[in-house]
Amino acid sequence: MNMKANIQSEQVSTTIAKLEDIAKLADYSLMDTLNCDPDATANGDDHEPRQVFSGHYVPVTPTPIANPEYVTHSKDFFRELGFNDAMAESTDFMAMFSGDISHLPQPMRKVGWATGYALSIYGTEYIQQCLFRTGNGYGDGRAVSVLEAVINNQRWEMQLKGGGRTPYCRGGDGRAVLRSSIREFLAQEHMHALGVPTSRSLSLYVSKTEKVRRPWYSQGSHAQDPDTSLVEPVAISTRVAPSFIRVGQLELFGRRARSNQHPNAMQELEKIVQHGIDREYSKVIDNSLSMPEKIVLLAQEFRNRLTSLVANWVRVGFCQGNFNSDNCALGGYTLDYGPFGFVDAFHPFFQSWTGGGQHFAFLNQGEAAQRNFDMFCTAVRPLLAQHQDFAQQLTEIQISFSKAMQTKMETMWAAKLGLNTYDPMLFSELESLMVQTPVDYTIFFRELSSLPHDIGSLEKSFYKGVNGSAQSNHSANPEALKKAWSAWFVKWNSLIELESVASGHSREQVSKQMKLVNPKYSLREWFVAPAYQQASEGNYTLVKELQDVMTQPYAEQTQVQQDKYYKLKPLAFFDVGGLSHYSCSS
Repeated sequence: MNMKANIQSEQVSTTIAKLEDIAKLADYSLMDTLNCDPDATANGDDHEPRQVFSGHYVPVTPTPIANPEYVTHSKDFFRELGFNDAMAESTDFMAMFSGDISHLPQPMRKVGWATGYALSIYGTEYIQQCLFRTGNGYGDGRAVSVLEAVINNQRWEMQLKGGGRTPYCRGGDGRAVLRSSIREFLAQEHMHALGVPTSRSLSLYVSKTEKVRRPWYSQGSHAQDPDTSLVEPVAISTRVAPSFIRVGQLELFGRRARSNQHPNAMQELEKIVQHGIDREYSKVIDNSLSMPEKIVLLAQEFRNRLTSLVANWVRVGFCQGNFNSDNCALGGYTLDYGPFGFVDAFHPFFQSWTGGGQHFAFLNQGEAAQRNFDMFCTAVRPLLAQHQDFAQQLTEIQISFSKAMQTKMETMWAAKLGLNTYDPMLFSELESLMVQTPVDYTIFFRELSSLPHDIGSLEKSFYKGVNGSAQSNHSANPEALKKAWSAWFVKWNSLIELESVASGHSREQVSKQMKLVNPKYSLREWFVAPAYQQASEGNYTLVKELQDVMTQPYAEQTQVQQDKYYKLKPLAFFDVGGLSHYSCSS
């Protein structure tokens, strides 16, 4: 399992300084190889909700935000791509990535695209969320892809989040507000720095004049659902990935093939599966193989990536919040930062999203991943109808998911504890103690990584007086709890000593390795809220400060940064809407 971020990006030899330089790298594989919706308009003027019955994509022109202003860009990602930082504030780059693609240099195209997909929630197929109750109107409602380019031998798709209405908008305005755009921008780059596979952030622009009204929480509200509405500035963030193909996308074509909805249904399913392999798995799946062979290999590789992804989520204290099949990337990376959250006070059922229940709670994410993997298998299975031997292999891979997930989780927990071997009793006792106390997830494991000789330093991670069912200390006797912690600590320390002797590793070496697994900083919501509140008034200082701190999550950093960002969540922030929970992210 890759638990360490490659924080220092490799410097490329050439620098891309102008939009014309990017244009030379354009390569629109999706539009050139897949089927366009036959009912679509060629010019992309397609911004009203409608049913899309066939085809893999709809050409759509994004809707530019009015009077765009630069907020920030990812210096790390720019460096990886070989982009000159100054380009982020250049007129033509800013126009393109704030939604105006009408004047792009050749061979860039002046139309983008949106895609449809199906929805499954925890393994159950739904069509009600489709505006037409048919399943033909669910997809990219406010995300418009505007470019595919091959840069340094890597294909990237660039997608505007908040780029206006598409046929899949279900009646919405197609906009994202600055608040949610800042959350997603920061989260993507933080997760990459943590070593967790994720879509990336490129740039973020806000309109100086265009605003929309959104439901949200009043200051200090303890309501579960938004109790007010705010007029907020609109923004466009650009997210980047090798592709944005989702399990839900395969499901849409799988459902159509199963019911033979149109004459090309089976062909369209095969084409989207092949395209997914080309975009995400071409290095590990030989293109000369037959389609049944490719599907079996795809299932194996996707299972491995998905189980590793969830184990990494848990390692860093991340809860995706809404892990439906349409939010599950075929490439096995984190996609669509809506109601996500990082754990403060540990609880197995931590969940920021008020609509998520326990289905998508912190330590249930492995089960949610299995349900999405099941839907992936259901989606591709029609292509194996005439190949029962390969269908049986797919079934065996599907059945193996649970064991693979458990193995990845046990390996991860052992690494967080500095051990080579997972000890189920040791972990079970720890989990119980972390809930009873409760502990701050990030601070506890980071302090443990210093291999203290007593529990004194660990107590800085202990919350006192925290209320609420998910953070309750169950009225535990303080003295009994302290004795239980001491007993656990002695067991753990003894295992560290035994393994150190057996492996020949010093305590210093073990500590160093643990600090590459257990981050010092995580993107807490109570850090982000002041940043987007200031940004709404035109002050981006805190956004950029968080960007700097959270892209170095394993580093000790300065004392000023430690004092500000390595501390317990204030008790006054627990159970506060917008800081501890939210029903939407807009």
